[in-house]
Amino acid sequence: MHVTAVLVAAQAATVQSKNPILPAVNELVWGSVSFVLLFAIMAKVAMPAVRKSMDARTERIRESLSSADTAKADAEAILADYQRQLADAKNEANRIIEESRQTADTLRRDLMAKAEAEVTELRNRATGDITAAKERAMAELRTQLTTLTIELAERVVKRNLDRQSNAALVDDYISSIGSGR
Repeated sequence: MHVTAVLVAAQAATVQSKNPILPAVNELVWGSVSFVLLFAIMAKVAMPAVRKSMDARTERIRESLSSADTAKADAEAILADYQRQLADAKNEANRIIEESRQTADTLRRDLMAKAEAEVTELRNRATGDITAAKERAMAELRTQLTTLTIELAERVVKRNLDRQSNAALVDDYISSIGSGR
């Protein structure tokens, strides 16, 4: 019915003056028939292929989105692991620094104790050296004093007494002075 209306319209157009816009009737008929046939072939053959390729493309996009989500989750897991490792490394560094401080404090205390012990030992040695030097000086002073006293007594008495008995006498006197008798 549709084709007949087109044919009638085409005949009416040929009877009238030729319109430069409207094609000839036979062209309209063949064009319409070709369009219907081509549309039917396209609907049967090309549309399923196009639909299949569009479905495949949609599925590829879904898979890409799924793999992107998986990659994002993996990246977030890696980032969380990296942040955990970084936090562990910072904690380990802080622990090492604290241990180093404690070791340095212990070492400092040990060195101070050693230094104090050495100072005490040096003081004791110095005190001993001073005491020994004092005793040597006192002994030397006694010897010189004894000698000087004998010489003085010899000059006073003008005679030479026995040196050993004079030395014993002077030593006794010096000892009595030293002991406070």
